[in-house]
Amino acid sequence: METPSLTVVVLAAGDGVRMQSSRPKPLHRLCGRPMISYVLEAVESVNARRVVAVVGRGAKRMTRELADSKPVTDVVEQAVRRGTGDAVLAGLTALDDDIHSDADDDIIIVPADVPLLRPETLHRLISSHRSSGAAATVLTTHVEHPDEAGQKMRVVRGGRDDSVTGVIESIDLVGNEHEVTELASNIWCVRRSLLAPALRRVRPGHAAGEVHLAGIIEVLTGTGHRVEVCAATDAGEVAGINDRIELAAAEAELRHRTNLAWLARGVTMLDPDRTYIDSTVELAPDVTLYPGTILQGDTVIGEGCEIGPDSRITDCRVGPGTRIEKTMAEGATIGPDSHVGPFAVLTSGTELAAATITGPFYASAPDGH
Repeated sequence: METPSLTVVVLAAGDGVRMQSSRPKPLHRLCGRPMISYVLEAVESVNARRVVAVVGRGAKRMTRELADSKPVTDVVEQAVRRGTGDAVLAGLTALDDDIHSDADDDIIIVPADVPLLRPETLHRLISSHRSSGAAATVLTTHVEHPDEAGQKMRVVRGGRDDSVTGVIESIDLVGNEHEVTELASNIWCVRRSLLAPALRRVRPGHAAGEVHLAGIIEVLTGTGHRVEVCAATDAGEVAGINDRIELAAAEAELRHRTNLAWLARGVTMLDPDRTYIDSTVELAPDVTLYPGTILQGDTVIGEGCEIGPDSRITDCRVGPGTRIEKTMAEGATIGPDSHVGPFAVLTSGTELAAATITGPFYASAPDGH
């Protein structure tokens, strides 16, 4: 039997009001990259046939940003934002011309604001969904103190088999529902043939008249289909970023992951908690990073370099064997076996020859030399 194909719909149309920013929420940067790029990185791992990004606020800017982004194949605008369910329906319009679709194909739905989502978690969701034969599977997580989890959706179970019967928004909880520890995300795997018909039957909720994706549970179970869950091992993976506090927490986690990866590849950090490396930076083996080091942008550090303490290096090329201490450098090229600083400032365009010793308080000239 042929394996069903996958299509991914990435929901990037939210207003992001709590970010207090003119920048569309998916484009807020984490470790040097837009938030949505981490989601797309996870999505790319599932080898979907098509990846549709649904944009809304700042649609033109989002479309420009996504134009050459792997693995996006289509960008669709949700002109009027009427909830997650309506956004998915907008995304499905990109597939109207898909002559290769099959009734057993699956749709993965992923919000653009879950940058901590790991590829392996998406793979587990797909595997769980297909092995269970469910019409839809939602990625969930368990927490000990649900009332401290903020505005999260609770999974409701019922019947003799304790099956999933719905998802309730925190604002609608009553009685014992406040004690439910199983929380639902907006990350789903749904049989394609059932998704659009179910969404069209979801009743708009609250005064805003929004159509919520979770509403498909009631529709599907009401017509005899099963909805299953797949539990994420880390609650942080499925937590959406809604404000600057959550953005900072995600940044800290991504930096921790980045530092662990570099440590495993032969980079020394005297204090990883005080070492900040963008995910765009490249480091060679045997680099030593002292506390207070900040490496940003398209920086490349050669083998055996020592950087820091208290140095900020942005978009620079640093040759092997170089020592940089207490220095600010941006857009500079530093030859091998050089010694820069302390208290040096290298401006954009600076080029230092091999074995340069700047001495303390060096400042490159306005022409970059």
